[in-house]
Amino acid sequence: MQAGGFRLTVDEPPSAGGTGQGPMPTDLLLASLASCYALALAWAARRRGVDLPDLTVEATGTYAGQRFRELAITVHTSLPADVVTPLLEPARRVCYVSNTFAQAPELVVRLG
Repeated sequence: MQAGGFRLTVDEPPSAGGTGQGPMPTDLLLASLASCYALALAWAARRRGVDLPDLTVEATGTYAGQRFRELAITVHTSLPADVVTPLLEPARRVCYVSNTFAQAPELVVRLG
């Protein structure tokens, strides 16, 4: 598939009929959530003069049939909670991906 001018390989594991040559779509969805929130958190930190030298963000999902029942974002950093906590909500407000999950848009399927 193409995304933003980049070619990405998307696949499923052999146990699901794929070749295992790339991440599954659900893995990409979680990676989109984690990366968007990480960028938003870095933005919020810069605006407040905070350096996040060892920031990592993890997104996980809990399945409920053919969808996720819950998505969770976990922020990892060595900074104290009192420094990071004030950044969490501003980051959530500007992250397009988390905002999309918070208020799901209508899904339209068309033939091209």
